[in-house]
Amino acid sequence: MTTLIAGISGGIGLAMAEHELIRAPEARIIGLSRHASHSEGALGLQSSYPDRATLIDADVGDPDHLRTAFERSIPAETRIQQVIFAIGVLHGPELFPEKRLEDIQPQAMMHSYETNTLGFLLLVQALIPWLRHRDPKLIAAISAKVGSIGDNEFGGWYAYRCSKAALNMAVRTLAIETRRRLKPATVVALHPGTTETNLTAPFQQSLARLRVHSPADTANNLWQVLDGLTPEDSGSFLNWDGSTLPW
Repeated sequence: MTTLIAGISGGIGLAMAEHELIRAPEARIIGLSRHASHSEGALGLQSSYPDRATLIDADVGDPDHLRTAFERSIPAETRIQQVIFAIGVLHGPELFPEKRLEDIQPQAMMHSYETNTLGFLLLVQALIPWLRHRDPKLIAAISAKVGSIGDNEFGGWYAYRCSKAALNMAVRTLAIETRRRLKPATVVALHPGTTETNLTAPFQQSLARLRVHSPADTANNLWQVLDGLTPEDSGSFLNWDGSTLPW
């Protein structure tokens, strides 16, 4: 079983890779991020599993670079059975969740969309040559409950909410296309639950009121959900406990 995890340098991506390698002796991981080969966590994983973990430095926002990196690093005969998109941006030097309409910045909105939504589609697009096989395929995007339109009761966080809602639509649309092109395939969006990572680090005061998971617990929860899916579940938006979330 070969699994490509985009976002290997992040807390959830790294934990999901480690969980898969530990539980499945035959599992192979291809870990992708812009600086995978300079990530202490990713390098540690590769050191522990030198024959089963490959790291690729590439930006999902650069389709030409992405394709070139894959062609250079992934043998043409490789069959990738699982793809996990665990890349996401919520805050940065010039990006922070908006509290009101006046806080919206066009560049921040576009950056969120390019990373959280378009990055997923460009990743799968570049992987098509390694997904054209008859094995069951799983494609999962780590989304967020705040991307649910039906569940939005608090407002704010325009860039993140909009980009995650768009990601959910991308998952739903890809699920329809894969029924024709890459079957059997299961394509889902997953809410990982609030997880203690760099993404949530600036919000410690708010997190004190929430149930917060460690990356290892989140990885275990998500793999339990993914292991139970079938092609009939394709196009779903699921919570970390397996329940269905409203779009």
